[in-house]
Amino acid sequence: MSIKEKFVIPGRFNTISIALMGLGVLAIIGLYITTHGSGGTAEEKAMHDARFWASLLQNSVYFLLVVNASMFFICATTLAWGGWQMAFRRVPEAISAVVPVIGVIALAILLAINYGDNHTIYHWTDGEHVKHDKILNFKKGFLNKDFFTAMTIFTVAGWSLLGWKMRKLSRSLDERPLPTIAERKNYIWNNTVWAALYIVVFALTIMSSIPWLWLMSIDAHWYSTMYSWYTFASTFVAGMALIALFIVYLKNKGYLELTNDEHLHDVGKFMFAFSVFWTYLWFSQFMLIWYANIPEETTYFKPRAYGPYSGLFWFMFIINFIAPLLILMRRNSKRNYTTITFMAVLIIFGHWLDLYQMVFVSPMTDSKTGETHVPNLLWDFGVALGFVGLIMFVTGRALSKYPLLAKNHPFVKESVIHHT
Repeated sequence: MSIKEKFVIPGRFNTISIALMGLGVLAIIGLYITTHGSGGTAEEKAMHDARFWASLLQNSVYFLLVVNASMFFICATTLAWGGWQMAFRRVPEAISAVVPVIGVIALAILLAINYGDNHTIYHWTDGEHVKHDKILNFKKGFLNKDFFTAMTIFTVAGWSLLGWKMRKLSRSLDERPLPTIAERKNYIWNNTVWAALYIVVFALTIMSSIPWLWLMSIDAHWYSTMYSWYTFASTFVAGMALIALFIVYLKNKGYLELTNDEHLHDVGKFMFAFSVFWTYLWFSQFMLIWYANIPEETTYFKPRAYGPYSGLFWFMFIINFIAPLLILMRRNSKRNYTTITFMAVLIIFGHWLDLYQMVFVSPMTDSKTGETHVPNLLWDFGVALGFVGLIMFVTGRALSKYPLLAKNHPFVKESVIHHT
């Protein structure tokens, strides 16, 4: 059997990715014009300005965490010494190559909000307000501009550099076979060490501090000890769905000959399992706060579950739990290209909606009247399509530069004979 070693970017793929990026740019311009061209009081103008930045924040952070999930998947399976994923490992490697690109975009947006004059999104950036706010003043050792900046730069740089190192180690074997057992053991050990370093950085960021800083601090008077794991589960299952989409696309184009239904089945298992795990965290966080009925805790869920965002809140719950539970539970559905593609798109969209309601409620709430409104999602969806096009563009080029099979890796045989 002849194997297509390198991905040749189809003209249509290239055209669609560029068109989507162009649509995203137009959406950003349109959003800027509509939010900054309106009059009103200073309070209303600040809210309109925050609506623009909230859209950029939500989309950049969401897609950054989604593409970064690919490198977490690689490092987690590396630490487990798993070989089943080697047949398609170059897919998550290529997706992870998008991290530095979106990382720079997200970094610029986050720092612009952090050091900007509008404090609607991050109330704790207003020094005068913090002085007169007992809760924010208590948290200022953590919620301050300098720490936010340092952690954001450390996070983007750490993910980018360690991801680059993991990809470099993988590609180093393409033209350099390992003839002896000692060399193979040494290679696996080096891979394991670097994967462990990445996991440590990942644990210190996405599994702890970064969701607190980037997202939870939007509602700075409220906190949840489950928030970081909740964010991780949401973006990781979306990341696995993105991997599944590229696998199906490449298979339909005649690539990834050694990737079969067994591998797709296991990717589908991840999509199913982490949809359930996300729901476990969602229910635990919601139920405990609802049951305790403490005002400073329920203030987070009241506008989401019972207020203007209730329709969006329960709709995304159906998409992110009910649909995966009913559809992906069956064995055959995880092996069907059409079903996997449909569910992957649905999951990515569903968790995009989840992050939308996590970000927008506080900035869209009038501080004087307490009224909350839901902005037009079409602008934000247009921005999201721009990021989708960027992911396609960068991932496609990463796939085309190197062989689609991690040649000479000691675990390739294990992946070839893999079955579930």
